[in-house]
Amino acid sequence: MYTKNFVNPCPDWATALLNGFSQVLLLRNPLCGLCCLLAILLTAPALLGGALLGALAGLLTAQARGYDRADRQAGLYSYNGVLIGLLISAVLPWSIIQPPLVIAAAGLSSIITHQWRKRGGKLLVAYTAPFVLLGWGTLLFVQTASAPVVVEADLASALARGVGQIFLLDQPLAGLLIIVGLLIANPYACLWAVIGSAAGAGLALLVGDAQSAWMGLYGFNAALAALAFSRQGEKPWVTLLAIGLALALQPLLSRLPVPALTAPFVAACWLIHFGRHLKLGKRQTPGRLHS
Repeated sequence: MYTKNFVNPCPDWATALLNGFSQVLLLRNPLCGLCCLLAILLTAPALLGGALLGALAGLLTAQARGYDRADRQAGLYSYNGVLIGLLISAVLPWSIIQPPLVIAAAGLSSIITHQWRKRGGKLLVAYTAPFVLLGWGTLLFVQTASAPVVVEADLASALARGVGQIFLLDQPLAGLLIIVGLLIANPYACLWAVIGSAAGAGLALLVGDAQSAWMGLYGFNAALAALAFSRQGEKPWVTLLAIGLALALQPLLSRLPVPALTAPFVAACWLIHFGRHLKLGKRQTPGRLHS
């Protein structure tokens, strides 16, 4: 989730916030983050305040607690806050309690991320697990009823929506802007993200869920799984495996009493990392159980 440095004239705080938006895509690039920010502004302006507040709360919490400055600047303590701010803004009507709730949840996500990286991050990367856990906690106490949405049934829009849904955005323009950001940051990873989104749409159509296919609801976890491994220069079969696992886990986790959010992506990545750990352990301790 931590890619090449990007030299830019932004103030440190602005760079950290923009990196926080790009880290939702597992990349570190302020211009990519700016494209994500524009995607929210132009297609879901009501969610922008929550996203910015979540990013800022995560960053300031990390700063107040003295977490590593390089990690703060990379956006590693902001990206879960971005997603939490988006989710809370999307499911809760505006009220005086909404900003404090975003601040508290995003700040807690920063603490969870730090402890996760400190205690177990070498085996299982946190990815968006703090967002999933806190998001589930929020959704358990919120009754959400989604009205039917009529969307145009064309492949290009479905692919764009599959990428846009990473940020809980359902407009093709949002996905297109995010894809532009991915192209700027890492063209190879961008290609794989689109492939992941296409695979999700294809699976949804195959199982007869056309509405989810056109809305990109099967695509965003597969796109994230593709980004997680393609950005590291992994062999294509590893990235394809990650996409396949995310898609296989999606219907299983959809049985939960709350939306799965990005849990299929996180679980797919963990399975691959854990499998590698077991394989490495067997190589290092032949004939013995690896503890």
